[in-house]
Amino acid sequence: MASQLTHETIMQRLNAERDAGRTIYDALCGSGITAKMAARGGADMITTHILAYFRMQGHSSMAGYLPIGDANAITLELGERSLLNVIDDCPVVAGILCADPTRDMNRFVDQLATAGYHGVMNCPTVALIDGKFRSDLEETGTGYAREVEVLGYASSQSLFTKAFCTTPEECLSMAEAGVDNIIVHFGNSSGGTIGSETVMNYDDMAQRVAICTDALGAKYADRIITCHGGSIETPEHFAEFIKLAPQLHGYVGGSSAERFPIEDSVPAVTRGFKAVKTR
Repeated sequence: MASQLTHETIMQRLNAERDAGRTIYDALCGSGITAKMAARGGADMITTHILAYFRMQGHSSMAGYLPIGDANAITLELGERSLLNVIDDCPVVAGILCADPTRDMNRFVDQLATAGYHGVMNCPTVALIDGKFRSDLEETGTGYAREVEVLGYASSQSLFTKAFCTTPEECLSMAEAGVDNIIVHFGNSSGGTIGSETVMNYDDMAQRVAICTDALGAKYADRIITCHGGSIETPEHFAEFIKLAPQLHGYVGGSSAERFPIEDSVPAVTRGFKAVKTR
């Protein structure tokens, strides 16, 4: 069973990794087995949300942005029935749709904590939405400001908090709300069978990290800074990228945490069995 880790304990562990120069690794998992194995492999935290759920059903994680499932109900059930009961001594974080207008989100955050989640993050996030639709969301009270409010409440309740951010303004608003971990998001991941073909290149990704960390400045130097998405698909890719973005303390793996390993290993095992001759 997932242990009763406190916010203080989680931060002590993450800061120890950062201070030692070891990569902080956050695995976004949509099934109990991938979460269990990521924790066994040494992940610093496990996170689940509707995007990861759809990814593990064989779909693009972007399906989590379509109105085809209750994001918050799915996250709660994944935690209660699939993850929290198979992970021991590793923080488990709930990715939630903070702008959900059908719920009292403060009460829902309390419900997640009661279920055993150690933290909360904003996933799905409207940060990945742009244009007229984004402005309509913001004007109707279902925009990024709502995500800041909900994570601010979670922080006030001594839950670990982390936030997807794409701009310096989003980073600052989350840091000011008390969010512990700022995740610079580069958009949907490339690679594998259903990755995006058009993604940010390393130089643009590094520039986004630079302007975001510059905005945080010395005032928020205590925040954990990680990144997610884009053209980083493997540990080797991250090792190459961090040379361009040394401000980072770690990496958040989604497809790289579970979809790519499965897409590689399952066909290989299947081909191995099929190669065995019975006569």
